[in-house]
Amino acid sequence: MSEQALGREALSDARRVVVKIGSALLTNDGRGLDDAAIGRWVDQIAALHQRGVEVVLVSSGAVAAGMVRLGWQIRPSAVHELQAAAAVGQNGLTQCYEQHFARHGMLTAQILLTHDDLSNRKRYLNALSALRTLVALRVVPVINENDTVVTDEIRFGDNDTLGALVANLLEADALFLLTDQEGLFDADPRHNPEAKLIAEGRADDPRLAAVAGSGGALGGRQPDVLTRLMAGERLGTLLRPDQAPIAARKRWLAGQLQVRGTLTLDPGAVKVLRDKGSSLLAVGVREVQGSFRRGDMVACVDDQGALVAKGLVNYGAEEARQLAGQPSHHIEAILGYMEAPELIHRDNLVVV
Repeated sequence: MSEQALGREALSDARRVVVKIGSALLTNDGRGLDDAAIGRWVDQIAALHQRGVEVVLVSSGAVAAGMVRLGWQIRPSAVHELQAAAAVGQNGLTQCYEQHFARHGMLTAQILLTHDDLSNRKRYLNALSALRTLVALRVVPVINENDTVVTDEIRFGDNDTLGALVANLLEADALFLLTDQEGLFDADPRHNPEAKLIAEGRADDPRLAAVAGSGGALGGRQPDVLTRLMAGERLGTLLRPDQAPIAARKRWLAGQLQVRGTLTLDPGAVKVLRDKGSSLLAVGVREVQGSFRRGDMVACVDDQGALVAKGLVNYGAEEARQLAGQPSHHIEAILGYMEAPELIHRDNLVVV
């Protein structure tokens, strides 16, 4: 989706969206998972899916579900108890989603992530490969934070940040953060009846941080909110990004990672990267220098040593040396496996 097409009307053209649903909208006021509510969310996601929209779901609710299963009336403060509740509740949450999506003949996949998974380069690539494959197979990934192993996050957070990281990872057209409030207000509407809904804003506007607060005890239940949002209806708060998703990640690739090795390209590969923005295939590589692992940043240079591009490599240095100059369909025969058909995928490559 272009930078010029970021208004509500552009949502009707979105082809990949990340939907984050908060605990208040999935639980029955402290009495465990709200099966009927989850069924309605699944119905809306299935409707989008049938329209050809790729939906990735980020779901809260594991801790709340586990508390009910364990017979706990009050949310504990101890991290190890919260982790235990999440472990117990995750099974029930996954089962509930699976049963409801099965009504529509749809498959789901459970994915548990931590913030570290998406900041570590190797795990970032692994997560990206898995999610890209699942989406291509028309499977709905159901992502939750891995509350059993995280520490600080389980004390303070929900899955909003995780949803944003996943949206960036997959270069989604939109991220829907569904909470128990109608949107962002200029004051707390629970205490100020004059509070007004902020219809639109910039995601990088520091003034919004001052009015963003915690949710309430009960969940808001707008009917068919996802399908209505995708139709461009003015609901909630629309936050426009500071820059287009691809530009944001390309900037990260270009400036934030240390280069671990160098790939010397033949003239044909240089031309394809510069003119078409394609992925880098091993057949276009003449020489491999350095010691790097899968997920590390490498520099791509021409035969004169001039920098052409930088990117996250799909194979380590020793594998890359074996693959240099070879067509993609030979990868499995050479290595005994194929991690990916390209040496660097175009999503993880920035031409300089």
